Parts: sequence; structure tokens; C-alpha cells
Amino acid sequence: MASTISTEAEDWPGPRLCHADIAQQLAERRAALGNPELPRNAGSNRTDSKRALLAAIEAAGGRW
Repeated sequence: MASTISTEAEDWPGPRLCHADIAQQLAERRAALGNPELPRNAGSNRTDSKRALLAAIEAAGGRW
């Protein structure tokens, strides 16, 4: 989706990525490694607001 406020008509000169292709490549790489469980962020530097947000997500049944 294009920005509704952008006035630049020039196209991006760099390479374009397709998210579906990247997701497929990532899934293949993980499968080749045996689908390792990646370590999660310990969260030792989280702000109080972030801690509250994560607690609310967990209380709602979600997993962050």
C-alpha cells in the first residue's frame, strides 16, 4: 500500500523484497537446522509500560 501523504514519484532504486519469499526461505533454513527453538529475549531492560502490556497480553490468554 502506498503512503497517502508521500509526494515522491520516483521509484525505490534498491532491491525489492517479497515477504512471502523471505518467509519461505526462512522456513526452509529452519527446517534444514531441525527447527531449533530460538532463545527468547530475557526482557531485563523493559520499561514499566512494556511490562504492563505483556502482562495484559498474557492475562488475555496470549503468549508473547
